[in-house]
Amino acid sequence: MTDFGAVLFDWRGTLVTTLGYEDWVRTALRQLGRDDHTVVVRRIMAAIVGAAGEPNRLDPPGLDCDAVFHRDTYHRVFADAGLDPALSEALYSVESDATHNPFAVDAVPVLRGIAEHGLPIGVVSDIHFDLRPAFAAAGIADVVSAFVLSYEHGVQKPDPAIFRRAADEIGVPPERTLMVGDRHGYDGGAVEVGMTTLLLPPLRDVRAERLHLAARLLGVPVGKSCAT
Repeated sequence: MTDFGAVLFDWRGTLVTTLGYEDWVRTALRQLGRDDHTVVVRRIMAAIVGAAGEPNRLDPPGLDCDAVFHRDTYHRVFADAGLDPALSEALYSVESDATHNPFAVDAVPVLRGIAEHGLPIGVVSDIHFDLRPAFAAAGIADVVSAFVLSYEHGVQKPDPAIFRRAADEIGVPPERTLMVGDRHGYDGGAVEVGMTTLLLPPLRDVRAERLHLAARLLGVPVGKSCAT
């Protein structure tokens, strides 16, 4: 077994769920008190997808390296989709609100168990806003030694630089660090700096318990939460 000295976690899809297109649009409409019938939701979705085009203009290179660039990119697509300013702002607000990304049921016990075992934890995320308040609200901000967020450093996955930065911040060399994520095209970039990488199925349901697999690799005795 590798003698791991630290672990890095991705955020969306690994520790928390992500809103699908329909839920994203429906949540924004409800915030505005507007009709959220499925026909309306799908019409708006179709307009956004059509305006985004192929390749997807909502996912250009370097999108998460700069918060202003991220916002401008989304609003340009919304404008081209013919959405009114209020709906555009509501959609962007939902996209940028961590409360719409609930933690998996096993996230708190597993991360706390790892920290209590004496291993530093880092969070490495391609994101355009601060995640620290979300971890504070979940009661686990104290167990995270470093947050390495793409918009704060001007670099995003799979660029090896973001993983090197994370290793530097937690003070453990890459070869002794475990990276845990859900997308090989992004989180798999950690392999390039010598990190052992565990890829989990993307989190679709907060009741799914997968994080004990990371604890097992780390040699941390954390069991399942027995949630139903």
